[in-house]
Amino acid sequence: MLPFAGSMNLFRLIPISVLAFCVTSPLRAELADGVKAVVNDTAITYTQLEDYTSTAADALRREYAGQPEVFSRELNKLLDDGLEQLIERQLILHNFDAEGYKLPESVVDELVRQRIRERFGDRITFMKTLQAQGMTAEEFRQQVREQYIESALRSKNVSQEIVISPYKVENYYLSHKEEFQVGDEVKLRMIVLNKTGEDDTNTIALANEIKTKIKEGATFQEMAVIYSQGSQQHQAGDWGWVERSVLRKELADVAFSLKPGEVSDVIDAPESCYLMLVEQVRPAHVKRLSDTRDDIEKTLRIREQNRLQKLWIDSLKHKTFIQIFP
Repeated sequence: MLPFAGSMNLFRLIPISVLAFCVTSPLRAELADGVKAVVNDTAITYTQLEDYTSTAADALRREYAGQPEVFSRELNKLLDDGLEQLIERQLILHNFDAEGYKLPESVVDELVRQRIRERFGDRITFMKTLQAQGMTAEEFRQQVREQYIESALRSKNVSQEIVISPYKVENYYLSHKEEFQVGDEVKLRMIVLNKTGEDDTNTIALANEIKTKIKEGATFQEMAVIYSQGSQQHQAGDWGWVERSVLRKELADVAFSLKPGEVSDVIDAPESCYLMLVEQVRPAHVKRLSDTRDDIEKTLRIREQNRLQKLWIDSLKHKTFIQIFP
């Protein structure tokens, strides 16, 4: 149950000619900032769009450093997507008001307190962070309120229980078998010993000593727990089933040349030494439906949610004045 209630109100479409005479003073103030879009009587400014996409834009700038044309193209896509998301938020907020819903201030108070605990820890850190970001506490409160309303109405109108029938799952599996194609695989365990530098010979000696202990009867799993410095140390070096593409070429070439139960020689790489044990080998195959059913259901459920969301947003657009400026 949403913590707001209301009655149905008539939602009037505001024509451009009327809007021109009904612009509120906040909108006139925002015009100085440069308006990118108007949704009913609410302006979305260039600054709001830049702020909304700034983190992703910085990531693109780093990713495409030295590729200005690619960066420009990807940035334009990001800005288009960001503008659409901001427009959708305003559509939802207008729908909230039009339906006569009310969000009690006590609920907003609790949401703000919860957000402060989760993101900042305490109010002093919260206030210092806001000051550094040039945001007031009231602006933060409004942001929390709008985000909650957007999430709640999306959940109410889109995220209803979606049942995916077995027929749809099976039909998707049969028509997308290429998605479930798996290459040759090995069930792999690996011991990783990190070098201290380019001239480190002690690590190579240790790796050879471990290989000797395994030949003399020590288990690979035991040696991995004791010596490995890899991420799978506490799983006794267990990497599970891996395809060739998962491993670096020099490691993949060795792993896929081993027979089941065979331990590799020491692999001397620039930064580490490796020992590998192949427990089983599995040739290329198509995953069984039983192994992919959950993933297919998730994919189909997301598709259906996206379809329902588009229908809902489109219905809001049809009864709302929207203008986008170049």
